[in-house]
Amino acid sequence: MNSTGPLITNDAVSFGLLALILALIMHTANNAGPRWKRFYSIVPMLLICYLIPSLLNTFGIISSKGSGLWTIAKNYFLPAALVLMTLSIDLKAIMRLGDKAIIMFLVGTVGIVIGGPLAILIMSAFSPETVGGVGPEAVWRGLATLAGSWIGGGANQAAMLELYQYNPANYSAMVTVDIIVANIWMAFLLWGAGNNAKVDRWLGADTTAIDDVKRRLEEYHGREKLELDLPRLTAIFAIAFGTVGLCHLLGDVLAPFFKAIPATSDSILANHFFWIVIVSTTMGLGLSFTRFNKLEGAGASKFGSLFIYLLVVIIGTKMDVMKIVEQPGLILVGIIWMSIHSGLLIIVAKMIRAPFFFLAVGSKANVGGAASAPIIAAAFHPSLAPVGVLLAVLGYALGTYGAMLCAWLMSLAAPV
Repeated sequence: MNSTGPLITNDAVSFGLLALILALIMHTANNAGPRWKRFYSIVPMLLICYLIPSLLNTFGIISSKGSGLWTIAKNYFLPAALVLMTLSIDLKAIMRLGDKAIIMFLVGTVGIVIGGPLAILIMSAFSPETVGGVGPEAVWRGLATLAGSWIGGGANQAAMLELYQYNPANYSAMVTVDIIVANIWMAFLLWGAGNNAKVDRWLGADTTAIDDVKRRLEEYHGREKLELDLPRLTAIFAIAFGTVGLCHLLGDVLAPFFKAIPATSDSILANHFFWIVIVSTTMGLGLSFTRFNKLEGAGASKFGSLFIYLLVVIIGTKMDVMKIVEQPGLILVGIIWMSIHSGLLIIVAKMIRAPFFFLAVGSKANVGGAASAPIIAAAFHPSLAPVGVLLAVLGYALGTYGAMLCAWLMSLAAPV
């Protein structure tokens, strides 16, 4: 690692490097020889898109610190991807996915709520000082911010920091645990998405509803194939980034409006990013009922998928695997916590024969929120991205309440 700072500090250069890496991965995954095909049959392409940038960050080639790439990805690429990937969605088919998606999401929430106090109890048995402390230094207060992040997202995390008054000087350690553990879990989910058929067989899953959504979209593609000429390309571009502009315009109006109302000032309604996600998804669903849905025949969702891949490579730059050695005790708490969350999901998925898709998206709708749940969903099929968004919005709604319950249980479990 480079202790003096990253080798590349210019965002334009970093983005160009990431684009080249993405193109190389795409080429080797789709056009290379049998050795590469065997490699990608074991290690999914999307996981490689995530891991290579993380290694560039770890070894000081590029860095997310001081970079504006994630801001651009979150505020531009994500809403553009959401509107383009929902443009031709079969909403009735999504509704027919059934109640297993909601069940797995709620199980994921329960796993976070009970996982925190159980992780503290387990850690207290051999390292009570790691989860101890009193007053603003009490570790359970810091872990409450983690609960907010892992059920709702960044806004809920900030609310927990304010509510439980954890010492801000120690807060960076909790952020590190959040990034490291959540990203390790995301790497596993990306692997599973690339091998979901094998995982579903192991789970004994009934994938009928998901297969139906995929089949409908594939039939649509075959029936409505259109030439990607300049007018259609311009229309796709206009819809994508016209929606991005509308998202930010409404976010600039609605977030301050709800912030000014005492009853909603600390709620997710006062969060600008919340409105970006809601407006982009709503626009896509609305356009799916118009003639603009025919742009899918010209490859609208493929452009959405490209934005998703750009999101993944940029998210990878936020991961530094060497950070694991800096907070080993707290990292272990986070790993135990996430293991309880994932273990509960796996047990229930086996019991109700839920597809791995529902497990993965239900988990990331909690742990990753709207920034990563659609990515995981789209890793299974572009048409499924809205499922990730809808569940992530539910996570926003439950985040504060679930985190508060988890914090109370952790305060009881914490060593005196």
